[in-house]
Amino acid sequence: MPKADKPLPDCFTFMLAKAYQQAHGHFRKTLEPFGLTNIQHAVLEGLWYEDGQTATELGQLLVLDKATLSGVLARMEESGWVERRPDRTDGRVMRVFSSPQANAVKDKLIAARDAADTEILSRYSLEEQLLFKRFRMALMKG
Repeated sequence: MPKADKPLPDCFTFMLAKAYQQAHGHFRKTLEPFGLTNIQHAVLEGLWYEDGQTATELGQLLVLDKATLSGVLARMEESGWVERRPDRTDGRVMRVFSSPQANAVKDKLIAARDAADTEILSRYSLEEQLLFKRFRMALMKG
């Protein structure tokens, strides 16, 4: 049986995973009324950033592998969140667009994301928030 007075090892990877789980779970609850998952929301945000991307471009923007994104896009297309259309100049290339259904709730989804971010970050000073942003950006670069 572990001793309660003995602290856990300071494992960055474990702590980062736990922080991710908490933030992910919090945002998942925020998205439930919309019927979206966190990754589906990220796809919509990517399309609102630049609509009409190819799946490859979208995957690079969101740092998602092809297999994961392919399944997500298929489910989102089936449920009416995105549309895939052939490229105007090269019919072999498919482009992904946010649907009218998605665009109708765009402002609400962005407001929900902003509120969730604000709630999580509100317990930290401005200096800590800026440092955290710097660390996040560095982690994303690899």
